[in-house]
Amino acid sequence: MQKKSLSTILYSAGGVIAMAAILIAFNVLTGTFPARMDLTQEKAYTLSAGTRAILAKLDTPVKIRYYCTQTRNATAETVFLQKYARTVEDLLTEYKQAANGKIILEKYDPQPDSDAEDSARLDGVEGVPLSSGEKYYLGLAVSLLDAKEAIPFLAPNEERLLEYRLSRAITRVVTPEKPVIGVMTALPVFGMPANPMMMQMGQRGQEPWALISELKNDFNVKRVELTAEEIDKDIRVLLVLHPKDISDKTQFAIDQFVLRGGRLIAFLDAQSVVDQPRGQNQMFGQMGGGSSLDKLLKAWGIEYDKSKVVADMNFKMQLGGGGGAQPQEAPAWLALTPEGINPDDIITGQIDSIWLPCAGAFTGKPVDGLKLTPLLRSTKASQLVDGFLANLSGESILKDFKSSDTEYSLAIRLTGRFKTAFPDGDPRDTADTNAPPAATAALKESAAENAVILVGDADMLYDNFTIRSMNSPFGPLSMAMNANLNFAQNAVEQMTGDSNLITVRSRAVQNRPFEVVKRMEAEARARFQGEIASLQKKADEAQQRLGELQAQKSDKNQKYILSPEQQREIENLEKESAETNRKLRTEQKKLRQEVDSLQTRLTWLNILTVPVLVCLGGIALAFYKRKLTAAR
Repeated sequence: MQKKSLSTILYSAGGVIAMAAILIAFNVLTGTFPARMDLTQEKAYTLSAGTRAILAKLDTPVKIRYYCTQTRNATAETVFLQKYARTVEDLLTEYKQAANGKIILEKYDPQPDSDAEDSARLDGVEGVPLSSGEKYYLGLAVSLLDAKEAIPFLAPNEERLLEYRLSRAITRVVTPEKPVIGVMTALPVFGMPANPMMMQMGQRGQEPWALISELKNDFNVKRVELTAEEIDKDIRVLLVLHPKDISDKTQFAIDQFVLRGGRLIAFLDAQSVVDQPRGQNQMFGQMGGGSSLDKLLKAWGIEYDKSKVVADMNFKMQLGGGGGAQPQEAPAWLALTPEGINPDDIITGQIDSIWLPCAGAFTGKPVDGLKLTPLLRSTKASQLVDGFLANLSGESILKDFKSSDTEYSLAIRLTGRFKTAFPDGDPRDTADTNAPPAATAALKESAAENAVILVGDADMLYDNFTIRSMNSPFGPLSMAMNANLNFAQNAVEQMTGDSNLITVRSRAVQNRPFEVVKRMEAEARARFQGEIASLQKKADEAQQRLGELQAQKSDKNQKYILSPEQQREIENLEKESAETNRKLRTEQKKLRQEVDSLQTRLTWLNILTVPVLVCLGGIALAFYKRKLTAAR
């Protein structure tokens, strides 16, 4: 018996020692070949195809100097930063492996008053002061020959942008010359300087929009006046934003720009929320009207009604709700999910969330020689509504909503050989007889295939609808609320001919919208909407008739004397109106209860699904083990 116990102990101890040896050997081997397992749905921590394409094109070694402080004071700040620093280092190692020897990685620990700290400062890497007073360095510099690009500090809360920023830095040193992008707009996208009186009061002017700041990181951005009669030859892509009241002369300049091979991206607007009188609320204030490129669109076979906006029950947003107020549903303010985004196009393939406040729709059929590709679209549960309704409460749209069963194009790309929208030539020649003749003959058709992107909304690029600013221990930071800026940058990058960064940037914003919830809410609303609309109409008619009779009764001159029949009609109308309003309130209450019940059921389903599955798995495993035990 003792021999059996001793052998059992020896075997057990030997097994433990053998298992420990196997684990140690496994860790040593895997440590030699670092690898990570990415379990995220969108593979956010795996090098994208765009990054691998950038690295594959390297023909000269690129040097990355990585600066990270190896502090010995373990505080909450330093532990958090050190953990993120390991993530950065892992990613840099993956870059080095994927580049096949074309990435040279150097690591530095910039301690105070050290050569490494001096090198960091020369490379443009900045130390961030911690609460202890120490400076913590976490940045890098990418260089190739004389070209250098620095990322001064890698903020931990911008981890999703890490791969994009690193890949962009590599492309900048490989191709230091930036393409020229022209921006023509009626909106204050370049910011506005403060007037002298504001400066005396300590107020600053308006900063440029984030779109302009981001574009300047990758391109030379040139401002083009909305009254321009010629587009400079060095401009490769022209970005037109809300061309309100654009003249035929400027449209002719854009026409000739496209025909000579320039790329056009136009953000039109059916009802601009941003372009409005000062002091108005941008959610419910007076809107500034629409914009279009009517001459050009007509020549291309495209229609765009700048008095109509798209309302969609599946993409509607909720606005307001601040200060304890109830949020209001706004069917004309669209929050597009993947259902409304083209998954097969490089611009939109990895984008999952787009906000469009009061967007117009593109209809019609392109002329022969042009091909139309939808980029953004509504669902069939949508309709076109008058633009001014989008300025009112969403209830006014919901009340009379009738689905058109049409998927409206909200953003499109036209490709092919374009023909001029001005067959009679330069409109300046006919409008002004004293104008000097054109230096060159007007082009009638593009010599090669070209591309134009048209978007039905320009407000989508406004900072308030794209980014959320916040303060952090590392300074003010901006977080994307959606992929609006990604969409615009992707479009520009594709038009300039380099699309490798698109797949990298698009992964920076990943949302999980409640598509099923929105669809079920739309179905529930559709069930009640008919009865609600009928009751509302009946209540309005009764109230109108009652008002007419009451007006006769209350005439100050007593010109009209109501008969007993009229008095009884008033009483009946009052009762009917009260009963109709009661039924209306009941139906609206049922609708709210239906929607709230749906949201509650889905919330509990999400909460309980995993625990229930774990419990069922445990019970099944217990029964299985019991069955095995019984079989012995």
